[in-house]
Amino acid sequence: MSALKALFVFILFIIAPVVTRSNDIFPQDTLKDNQVLYNGRIWRNLYSRIMGDQFLFTPDLLTGTVATGDRVFSNVQLKYDIYRDELIAETNHGLFLQLNKEMVDSFSLNFLNRNYFFIRTDSIKDYGGYINLLYKGRSSFIVKYRKKIELLAVEKKYDQFYQINKMYLLRGEKIDPFAGRLEFFRLMGDHKKAVRSYMKKNKIIASKNDPGSFIPLIKFYDTIQ
Repeated sequence: MSALKALFVFILFIIAPVVTRSNDIFPQDTLKDNQVLYNGRIWRNLYSRIMGDQFLFTPDLLTGTVATGDRVFSNVQLKYDIYRDELIAETNHGLFLQLNKEMVDSFSLNFLNRNYFFIRTDSIKDYGGYINLLYKGRSSFIVKYRKKIELLAVEKKYDQFYQINKMYLLRGEKIDPFAGRLEFFRLMGDHKKAVRSYMKKNKIIASKNDPGSFIPLIKFYDTIQ
């Protein structure tokens, strides 16, 4: 099986159970000491002296869900460290645990009233760790978020975090990376003019800094390809 086919199969495999097993959702407040969920090691911030932070969206805790095995835990307080690609959860003892990645099948984060769904792909080359599945239709749209450290970036004294978003469009047997709007439209091929017209008509602003802004364009593309 090719890496691309394996990725599609994995997406289908992991989404279906999460969507359909609502009867197995457990609230965090009744399971805060459950070793199925809280399986990991105590987390400490090793980068407090670096300007900015290593987290996705915000350094604050976000409410989300964690799917592990045949269970989905809801209302879990989470942080996603995208520098080390690790998921961190708060326990009822005020501790932060770096969850065992091998135990986490998927998780979600709610930020600014928007839900972001992540799946773990530990066996597919170039897609290791957590990826954000932003859209799945005839095409699929995934994003890998990363942060890196720029040395002496502030006043030539302090190191600073900066973020990189790697976006991929999956279509049939093809998987194409794109870094921004220009590369995205190149992927539209013969449908480029129609997608551009749709974007202009609906006043859509697509930006690499907000990968979700491409979703309406991909949805429209799926209706005309």
